Amino acid sequence: MLNGDSSIGRIVSVTGGKAILMLDPPAEGSPAMAGNRPEMGTLLAIDTSNTIVLAIVSALSVPVPAQRDGEGEIWIAELNLVGELSRDRHSETRFNRGVTSYPALGDRVRVAAKSELQLAFYGFDSDSVRVGTLRQDSTIPAIIKVDDLLGKHFAILGTTGTGKSCGTALILRAILDKHPAAHIVLLDPHNEYASAFQGRAEVISPRNLQLPFWLLTFEEAVEVLIGDVTRKAEIEILQELIPLAKARYGIGRSPDAVNQRLRRPSIDPSRYTIDSPVPYRISDLVSLIDERMGKLENKRDLAPYRQLRAHIESISSDVRYAFMFGSVTVYDGMAQILGRIFRVPVDNKPITILELTGLPTEIINVVVSVICRMTFDFALWGEGQVPVTLVCEEAHRYIPANTDLGFEPCKRAIARIAKEGRKYGASLCIVTQRPAEIDPTILSQCNTVFALRMSNDRDQNIVKAAVSDPGSGLLEFLPALGQREAIAFGDGVSLPVRIHFDELPEDCLPRSAAARFTHCWQQSIGDQKLLEHIVERWRSLGSGQVTATTHELFAESLAVSDMDDRSATSPSYASTSTDNLDEVLPALENIHELPEHAPYAPRFAQPAPASTAKPLRPPEQTSPPQLRAVPQPQRANAPPATSAALKSLRERLMQRPQR
Repeated sequence: MLNGDSSIGRIVSVTGGKAILMLDPPAEGSPAMAGNRPEMGTLLAIDTSNTIVLAIVSALSVPVPAQRDGEGEIWIAELNLVGELSRDRHSETRFNRGVTSYPALGDRVRVAAKSELQLAFYGFDSDSVRVGTLRQDSTIPAIIKVDDLLGKHFAILGTTGTGKSCGTALILRAILDKHPAAHIVLLDPHNEYASAFQGRAEVISPRNLQLPFWLLTFEEAVEVLIGDVTRKAEIEILQELIPLAKARYGIGRSPDAVNQRLRRPSIDPSRYTIDSPVPYRISDLVSLIDERMGKLENKRDLAPYRQLRAHIESISSDVRYAFMFGSVTVYDGMAQILGRIFRVPVDNKPITILELTGLPTEIINVVVSVICRMTFDFALWGEGQVPVTLVCEEAHRYIPANTDLGFEPCKRAIARIAKEGRKYGASLCIVTQRPAEIDPTILSQCNTVFALRMSNDRDQNIVKAAVSDPGSGLLEFLPALGQREAIAFGDGVSLPVRIHFDELPEDCLPRSAAARFTHCWQQSIGDQKLLEHIVERWRSLGSGQVTATTHELFAESLAVSDMDDRSATSPSYASTSTDNLDEVLPALENIHELPEHAPYAPRFAQPAPASTAKPLRPPEQTSPPQLRAVPQPQRANAPPATSAALKSLRERLMQRPQR
């Protein structure tokens, strides 16, 4: 640690925000000068007539080295002027960024005293939180200003293995410790953060995620239901029919009733826009496709309708998409969904962790797009009453610099938060190990940056280009930073500073440790049970999990009294025949009034053998008799005792007209 009372040299040049210090030659045998010799990043003080100017050492050099022992040398230090200490009208010494009174030639320079370091880095901000200590003096805490950090966005950058996840968890935990009613949403692509916020986080995984398909915008729906933007004919069909499906849900179930009521002047179909988050049924969408097919005169025009219909049915019955299409009934639960994601009310869980591992890779960008878009809209329509922070881990996946990569709606949603979110209380945190692959426009909106060790020249140059801080010379340290060390600069900290993050308790660390190959390869590990466990988890990925409450509701609705005593992961379904169908249907009339989403778990349903299955009444024919019926895919989510060739009970309920 440097002492702060001795002069070490004098100013010999001042240019704008920079100055050159010529160091005094060390007196022979003088330990004082050796102890006060500045290092890269050291904060120095320059006493002027009115203020104390603070400067950071950005470079050290010896222009003309001595050729022989005993010859004199000139030692030069390049300084960045970063701020000053001055007295306010209450005679209190405060730190201010910028310089109003420049040092003069010949002014003496000294290492900043501890009290000056405290004023510069700690100050008087009561809303600040501690995240570590200063590299220059380990007794002084490293403080971040929460309002400036969140209000103007921030980024955490660093190579893999440098402590990026721990630093993220540390900063968020420090904020939550002081602000327990926060509203933070963390996108977790590696399922590593749940252990860092035990008891304080609402953890949403593919097994309990509820994100109904009707929340998607049209672009997102095209990505899910079609998956190819070049299939223009199918996209046009979908664009025309989704608003009609929304209108059909909002007005009534009967197609005749819909047609009649849509003709009334009091009904305005235009309010059902393509992007409005209004519920509708997939069965209504399929029915509308069938109706359009029945009106076509040229059979050659049927191809896009058939392809779209087949793709919709395939996706909606895919067990991996159960979180989006697997509800027993469609109902307007948007308020409950927003409350759970954005923690309103907080209920002692101020952070939501959305675990993305297990979601189908082709839909992850859509899910992230929905969450990011909802974050901005929630803040916008809430008029900033509930400020929300979105933490985007592995951000290079969602906002790549290459315009040909990524999902455009997702990039737009994050960019909108970065550019406009501050006005409405939506803030953004970007976490990545590849700054060079991030959209530079979005990265430049992050006014506070924590840069951990980086060895890649491209990454370093991108970070330097994004920084306009006068202390950016500290970024030269990036390749040499140690573990849990970072260069912090921007509005969230008083001064550019090299900090050492505090260590998290063992039970609060993110689950991000790398595999220990040498330890695991010392002896044989695992047996057949381990392999079976791996296979079971692999196969159940993204399939959802039915809770005991859901089983009870489903069994009760089917008037089943003989459910065997099984665990929540092994449900049984009773057979449903035509004999008791008339009793079952009325019992399910009010199922949409359930207060919570009742997830349907199609992975547990198996088609019954043909010899034991009792046929249901055939569904009403929706296509004209002169057209050949469209081949139906096998219903993977049909109850066990129904025929695989017939529509599931769920779809029949959705299509049954009102009495």
